[in-house]
Amino acid sequence: MSYKTLMVHLDSSTRANVRVSLALKLARSFGSHLDGVFAAFEPHPREFYVMAGTADYYDAHRKLRAEQRAAIERLFRAELERAQVAGTLIDAETHTDTVASLLRHSRSADLTIIGQANPSDAETFVADHFAEMVVLGAGGPVLFVPNTGYFETVGTRVLIGWNGSREAARAVHDAIPFVVRAAHVTIAASSSTFSPAPSQASCSELAATLARHGATSIDIARFDRHAAETTGDALLNFAVDGGFDLLVMGAYGHARLQELVLGGATRSVLLTATLPVLMSH
Repeated sequence: MSYKTLMVHLDSSTRANVRVSLALKLARSFGSHLDGVFAAFEPHPREFYVMAGTADYYDAHRKLRAEQRAAIERLFRAELERAQVAGTLIDAETHTDTVASLLRHSRSADLTIIGQANPSDAETFVADHFAEMVVLGAGGPVLFVPNTGYFETVGTRVLIGWNGSREAARAVHDAIPFVVRAAHVTIAASSSTFSPAPSQASCSELAATLARHGATSIDIARFDRHAAETTGDALLNFAVDGGFDLLVMGAYGHARLQELVLGGATRSVLLTATLPVLMSH
């Protein structure tokens, strides 16, 4: 099993080049074809034309967006050639819903790569809850690239956030190409997850399954969650302390509305992760 087709989201944010660079590294490592899809926030012209004097602003915005898109697309083509990676620049059909268009293309990819939202960079905004919509709608695993840091390696030390849920199991199976190449894999569960005892057995069963796939170094660990932090925050702290370079976890094991309103592991990781995260739903 491998990732034969990767798709990376292109935009005009300051971190787009980091995301493209990581996508190219992964494409070379897995021998993948890399698709690039540009998708950015596009205000509806009606929102401008109903206000006197704003039509010119919309036309200027549209021209600027076209220039930004052309620049990142030139960069993508140049980087494909430099890295000697086979790839395709896909038209995201800007006259339609850009998120829906991106999701359509993601469903024919083995792994979709997108960036983390950054309140300090307006160009990272595509739509409300963009990351959540992608992980719920892509139909496959999504790799989130943080908005800080540079990543020379991804998947050398893999941390699996395990709670025995369907979503966690889906994420682990989707991450097998990383797992079998990793120097070390840790299966981590919150201390509370180990009660009752079958949860410990669940971790052991998962370790045995991964070993059969070819993972050569696996251990099982507990991480503690303080009363003031979410499971996601505790998992991220464990990942940083352990020097992991990839976190694998299921997304929205609870109802999405519940997590959006009350918070949860998925939301906290999407907002505050400082290492690449592979999520599946």
